[in-house]
Amino acid sequence: MSKIMLFENMLPAPRNGGFRMDGYWVWCGSVIQGEDNRYHMFASRWTKDLPMHPGWLVASEIVRAVSDTPEGPYRFEEVVLPSRGAEYWDGRSTHNPQIVKHQDTYILYYMGSTHPFKDVSPDEQFDLNDPRCIVARSNKRIGIATSKSVFGPWERLDSPILHPRPSKFDNFFTSNPAPYIHEDGSVLLIYKTRTYKSRPYPTFLHGETMTFGVARASHYMGPYTALSDKTIFPAEKFCLEDPFIYQVPGGYEMIAKDMKGNICGEYHGGIFARSADGVNWEAFEGQKAYSRTIKWDDGTEQVMGSLERPFILFQDLKPTHMFFATADGPGEFTNASNTWNMVIPLKQD
Repeated sequence: MSKIMLFENMLPAPRNGGFRMDGYWVWCGSVIQGEDNRYHMFASRWTKDLPMHPGWLVASEIVRAVSDTPEGPYRFEEVVLPSRGAEYWDGRSTHNPQIVKHQDTYILYYMGSTHPFKDVSPDEQFDLNDPRCIVARSNKRIGIATSKSVFGPWERLDSPILHPRPSKFDNFFTSNPAPYIHEDGSVLLIYKTRTYKSRPYPTFLHGETMTFGVARASHYMGPYTALSDKTIFPAEKFCLEDPFIYQVPGGYEMIAKDMKGNICGEYHGGIFARSADGVNWEAFEGQKAYSRTIKWDDGTEQVMGSLERPFILFQDLKPTHMFFATADGPGEFTNASNTWNMVIPLKQD
């Protein structure tokens, strides 16, 4: 099976590239070339009146920004998936966008959540122990919105495409969708989940370790069916999030964030994995897909506080750019003053 070289082919990142917004936390960048030949980034944002984490759980919205080049800088254009009321499954938060296109239709995969309480006001303390956070976390689900144009309008489904399964490992929530749509419209979908365990409050909020499941659909509109009673990687050893998958001759490849660093060798670095069928995966210990240490185009080097939500832009079937949600500071969400989406060009043959 062929291997796409990523870590070895990363070029210096443009300081003035990517997408950021004053007054907002920005996260989750996914890019596609639109029918206007410009590059459109679908990202999530929420106001800095709330803490970066867990503010996204109750106030994130998906937006679209545009640039004439993949590197950017990207300019905000519109809110794509705003809040739409607590009665909807995605009524209070939309997050984790990944944009893809099949034939003449754009498909926006995302995570949504809701809760029945009042909105968090800027003068309130809000953390993981808040009832709004507890309920919103347990309500995380994966859905899609579709459009014939990158400019919309977007049609959302009134139900998620993938629910937790009460008796299985993915019984707490589904999030972080990583789809691959084949030429016939069928979909391979990797997703993040946790296992709910009844424990003394508030420890149960975090469930067990972060794990991945796999689902398929004969068409991107669904239905989607989870395929296994086991996690893709054994939970005793692997703690991962932010998968991204793509097809190569002979199967599929995956990159993902290594929460402990025990697989790729770097805390919060990127793992690399392969699969022949999309269901059975092998991760390669000691191999990095990416590193939190990046080089800028001004010649400086920096260890980013966060480097997450990896996304690869393919052009003419070749990977040309990697996008990451990133943060300043020494590390961990609570220490960040700013977040944005950055882009790293990849060396071309």
